Amino acid sequence: MEKIALLNLKGEKVKDIKLNENIFGIEPNKNVLYDAIVLSRASLRQGTHDTKNRAEVRGGGRKPWRQKGTGHARQGSIRAVQWRGGGIAFGPTPRDYSKKMNRKERRLALLSALSTKASDMVVVEELKLATPKTKDMVKILTGLKLENTNTLIIVKELDENIILASRNLENVVLIEASEINVLDLIAADKILTTEEALKKIEEVLA
Repeated sequence: MEKIALLNLKGEKVKDIKLNENIFGIEPNKNVLYDAIVLSRASLRQGTHDTKNRAEVRGGGRKPWRQKGTGHARQGSIRAVQWRGGGIAFGPTPRDYSKKMNRKERRLALLSALSTKASDMVVVEELKLATPKTKDMVKILTGLKLENTNTLIIVKELDENIILASRNLENVVLIEASEINVLDLIAADKILTTEEALKKIEEVLA
């Protein structure tokens, strides 16, 4: 099994812990991982964009001039797509962008993401703050050499002080162990997790 250093909040090594090789040591499936990222990004799209076609634009209820004899091209409505103020041809309409992926593929994608990022993980004994101040969180990240890095913080349970201290840091994303997902894992440069959160992940995915 692969070993990783367990650190305290000052960045000092406490001991080595073993990672489950069935979770953090598999050969990543790049195709499934790519599909999962596309699925995750697609699910973030609202799909509420809309334009009006010629049937929805106000006006144009009558034929602007007679069919023949005027010298003009024949027209049926001043709200046809070629008219200024007319409808939009083939414009976007509300739609659902979500994609489907079966359960085994989802699990494989998550394991692939964890295995890909195993070398970028930093594991600490615990992550607790006495105050909800951002500077306290910055101090911890500095001690762990993560201050200028896009960091995903994974905890077993969310704590109000940690939420308040980290929410103003643009390079930090905070989630619970039960909420880990492919997109957040891949987007992060470093992953900071507590020992408890790591055990919960291994317990669920083992």
